Amino acid sequence: MNSFDNEYLRFKNDQPAPFETIKSEISRKENESETVYAQRVTIVVSKGLSHIEWFDYPETRFNQLIPVWENYFLYFMGKYSGIPEYERYHYANYERSLRRGIGICGDASMTLSLILDEHNIQNEILTFPGHVVVLAKFDTGEEYILDADFGVIVPVPADGLSINSENIANLYVDAGYKPYDFIFFNNMYKQDYLKWDGVKHFITNKYYFEMISYWLKWPLPIFMILFSLWALRQNKNKSLT
Repeated sequence: MNSFDNEYLRFKNDQPAPFETIKSEISRKENESETVYAQRVTIVVSKGLSHIEWFDYPETRFNQLIPVWENYFLYFMGKYSGIPEYERYHYANYERSLRRGIGICGDASMTLSLILDEHNIQNEILTFPGHVVVLAKFDTGEEYILDADFGVIVPVPADGLSINSENIANLYVDAGYKPYDFIFFNNMYKQDYLKWDGVKHFITNKYYFEMISYWLKWPLPIFMILFSLWALRQNKNKSLT
C-alpha cells in the first residue's frame, strides 16, 4: 500500500486506500442503477488517489517519471524527449493510476470516465480553467457533474452550471472543503468549458502510445535476445567453415 507523508499532501491525511480495496469497490453491485453506481464510484475513485502538488517535488519521488523497470519506453520518453507530459506522466490506464496512488483532477476524471465506459454509462470529460470533471448522462435522462478529484457529486446538467455556481460551490463546502475552495468553484463553474468524448479523445496520442508501449515492452527484448542468439550461431557456423 502506498503511504505519503502529510508534508507532500495537499489535504492532510489524504492517504490512498489500498488498490485491492478500490478494485473491489469499483465492481458494480447487482441491480445497482446507473445513477447510484456513478455517484458511489466517484467517491471510490477520490479515495484511491492522493492529492500531491504535482510540480513541487522531484519527478522520481512519486514515480511521476515512470520507472525504467515499469516501462522502459515511457521512462526514456520522460528522461530524454523533453516532452513535459512524459516527464511527469498521467496514465491512460486507470488501474496503473490507482496502483500508483497519486493524481490530480485529470487523473481522477480519466479514471472515472474509463470505469463508466466499462459499464456503458455515457460520459464526457469537461475541462474548465484549472480543473477537470466528468459529465455523466444516465438512462433516466438526468445529467450529473461528477468530481472524482474532490469526491463531490453535482446533480446539475451541463447547461445549468453557470446559473447554479454558488449552490454547486456550497456542495464542496458541505463535503468539508475550505472557504477558498468555495470561491474557486463558484468562479470556475461560471466559466466556459471544453468537452472531450472520453479518454481516447482527451489524450489521444498518449493513449495509444501507452497501449503500444506496454504491449511491446516484453516482445521487443525477447525478439532482441532471440536475434542475438541467431546472430551468434550464424557467426559460429561461419567460423567453422
